Amino acid sequence: MADPQRARKMADRIKEVVARRLDKGLRDPRLGFVTITDVRVTGDLQHASVFYTVYGTDEERADSAAALKAATGMLRSEVGKNITARLTPSLEFIADALPETSAHMEDLLVQAQVRDEQVRAAAAGATYAGDADPYKHDDDEDDDEDARA
Repeated sequence: MADPQRARKMADRIKEVVARRLDKGLRDPRLGFVTITDVRVTGDLQHASVFYTVYGTDEERADSAAALKAATGMLRSEVGKNITARLTPSLEFIADALPETSAHMEDLLVQAQVRDEQVRAAAAGATYAGDADPYKHDDDEDDDEDARA
């Protein structure tokens, strides 16, 4: 098992190399506007998971995924040339659900804000079911003793 810090450094280097190569462009016309969001390398430095997002429609995302899968070998050899490791890790491209997750979180926050407004509006005209302050206080005990005497 390799040092976790070394794995992080290798992941950062792989991210940089792959992003630079994608920035130069691939000859595949299916490749859309791809952004590399994260790279995770296994502890034994044999496998790298490359997370990416694609700006566009679902069809463009599928086309970009196919283009990345087709270019995996070329990108792996590019990574092998630019890292200092005995073995080049295998690459796996995984579509990052970051945009969908953030959109879902935004929707949940809007729903929570609407519900808070509904509760605030309902509480504005509400009255207590019993006394406004149902708890006993020290002053009440003195009154109870006077009434018993």
